Amino acid sequence: MTDVKPTAVILGISADIGREMALRYLRDGWDIIGTYRNPEHVAALTDRPGVTLVQCDPGENGGLAPLTQIFADKSLTWDLFFSSVGTMEPIGPFFETDFDAWERSVVLNTTAQLRALHMLHRFRRPEMAHVCFLAGGGTNGPFRNYSANCVSKIALIKMCELLHDESPDLNVFIVGPGFMQTKIHRETLAAGRRAGEGLEKTQTFLQTPGTDFNDLHAHLDWCMSQGRNTAGGRNFSTVHDPWRDDGEALARRLHESPDAFRLRRHDDR
Repeated sequence: MTDVKPTAVILGISADIGREMALRYLRDGWDIIGTYRNPEHVAALTDRPGVTLVQCDPGENGGLAPLTQIFADKSLTWDLFFSSVGTMEPIGPFFETDFDAWERSVVLNTTAQLRALHMLHRFRRPEMAHVCFLAGGGTNGPFRNYSANCVSKIALIKMCELLHDESPDLNVFIVGPGFMQTKIHRETLAAGRRAGEGLEKTQTFLQTPGTDFNDLHAHLDWCMSQGRNTAGGRNFSTVHDPWRDDGEALARRLHESPDAFRLRRHDDR
């Protein structure tokens, strides 16, 4: 047993999911290094022992420099890289959105997160480290009026598989948490009719509890405990996949089916 505390890097710790996962990993005895843009969104984590907050903007050119500097200056390593950065905007039909805004969304939802991982890769725990991205709508069908978010999530899903194939010391997976009570849904409400049927679905969802933050935390722990041979390169659903109660049947299925929970073209002919 080692007395070195595990460390989680949380990209977007000021987001609701990032903050809630940070609080739970703190409770579990982890150290947390998290990025934020707006100071008012990290009040619950300010001055907490075990938390290092880094103000930076992953979406800006050079915006991640303060994060990597922390690791270099303090000779830190990380065990978990978790990204809760993201936006649903611009919302609306593709040809009615501003393309520059669409492109910025893809950068924030995809390449900015991958850039952060790329920059921090050399600081990972050398034996084995875990990487988790968040998936979203549109994985299994069209996600009308949310094209930037949709294509970004598909790209992350494929990158998980590619990184799993290339990096034997990383357990890289992506989790779709389902609807959660977070402030990202304000973007849909603000879009109004531009969101199409997404507006009514969001309004209906906001009357429900949604996925519990404890459930997502437990799911992440399951993916990490299973390791790369089971979870690596896969796309999971917190709500729909049978991972609870140790998930033995799911683990067996994944061991027997290398293509399960990955991006594949299926031909039933």
